[in-house]
Amino acid sequence: MFLLMTSSPCDNHVPEGVNLPCVLDGRNAFLDNLRAHWKPDSRLVVVCSDPFNFPLNDEMCGTFTKCFNYHGLTVSSSVMLDSRNARDAGRLIALSDVVLLGGGHVPTQNAFFAEIGLRALLREYTGVIIGVSAGSMNCTETVYAQPELPGESIDPDYRRFLPGLALSRVQILPHYQMVKDNLLDGRRLIEDITFGDSFGREFYVLVDGSYVMRIDDAYTLWGEGYVIRDGAMRPVCREGEHITIRPMEA
Repeated sequence: MFLLMTSSPCDNHVPEGVNLPCVLDGRNAFLDNLRAHWKPDSRLVVVCSDPFNFPLNDEMCGTFTKCFNYHGLTVSSSVMLDSRNARDAGRLIALSDVVLLGGGHVPTQNAFFAEIGLRALLREYTGVIIGVSAGSMNCTETVYAQPELPGESIDPDYRRFLPGLALSRVQILPHYQMVKDNLLDGRRLIEDITFGDSFGREFYVLVDGSYVMRIDDAYTLWGEGYVIRDGAMRPVCREGEHITIRPMEA
């Protein structure tokens, strides 16, 4: 298995003259690692987070297709997997070389993954899998659906732990540079909410440009990252460096 779980692989610093909303972030050997496993003229499937947000889904699929091609990661065909073609999920996944799990609202995406049986479809998958934000979070056996929207952290019916794709034993929390000072429902997202959910668990916190790579049973964290465990957070890796991860036993 080759799996990249990113916070965000996108770089908004687009070179002059390039007609793209973003390019891929080459920091922390991301492009080098991806190129080492990329099949020329790959068939790409982008799996949505919101199965009914067609304009956003089509824009995301088009943007990633152009970004990959721009960097020489050639794509021969691309398709967005959402509610319009959900019944064809098995065939589309089986014919693909790269599956990209898009970003968005974790529980919404998680429900769609369950609806199309994505966990079973990816169980023996031998291509490249790339998670983006929510897509990375939904890769684990048990997903921590960190509260995000107003009301979620105080809703007694909100499920913070969901069955995931079982592709990884490392739980990702993305966009730390954006959310570290966030308040949700009158409380601090990290210190007052996430810390309390971390007892007996382990969350790897990433900034954009950092990622966790899985090759077979080996996990590596590339770039700036932190670990939240048992109500405390500590830095574990710096920008430009990488470390081997030994996931916490369940």
